[in-house]
Amino acid sequence: MIALLLRDLKLAIRSGGGFGLGLAFFLILTVLVPFGVGPESSTLSRIAPGILWVGALLACLLSLDRIFALDYEDGSLDLLATAPLPLEGMTAMKALAHWLTTGLPLTLVAPLLGVLLNLPAPGYQWLLITLAIGTPALSFIGAFGAALTVGLKRGGLLLSLLVLPLYVPTLIFGAETLRRGIDGQATTTPLLLLAGITLGAVAILPFAAAAAIRINIR
Repeated sequence: MIALLLRDLKLAIRSGGGFGLGLAFFLILTVLVPFGVGPESSTLSRIAPGILWVGALLACLLSLDRIFALDYEDGSLDLLATAPLPLEGMTAMKALAHWLTTGLPLTLVAPLLGVLLNLPAPGYQWLLITLAIGTPALSFIGAFGAALTVGLKRGGLLLSLLVLPLYVPTLIFGAETLRRGIDGQATTTPLLLLAGITLGAVAILPFAAAAAIRINIR
């Protein structure tokens, strides 16, 4: 499984689909928001938690269809499905590779982009914490959606429609934890709920994604 993870990381880095597309979208969104809502620092500070979390979510969404689609097109997915490697482990490694090439870079870059939105000083550490905890859930939920739509022509739109509602709890608790951290309020409850969503997604969704792949390649 480690070899599969390293293979996916190399392919993602060579193609630039994970790093480049997601980071470019995140940057463009945070640059455009001040032009849309106005330059008032108080307004930008108030909406910064939600904008940064929505931007990270949509940036993750852009590369979801690449998790299984390329392997399906060149036949690698059939070989992986018949290999001694457990299909559940394969789906988990692909979701992890997606997080390492998309969610982790977004988490590390987000504080720099927070400056553009005048994010209050206490928010930077909470932005890192919430994205580090929440973005793995986005990748594992996305891998499940990608497994459901693999093999479908023009399945990208359907994938977005399937995945976006599942992203809502992560978005709510991630942005709420960040907002409370900025305001100095208690963050324990939304942070634990955010961590619970991530742990649940990591524990359950690789099995669901593997079942979906078995059905689609049968």
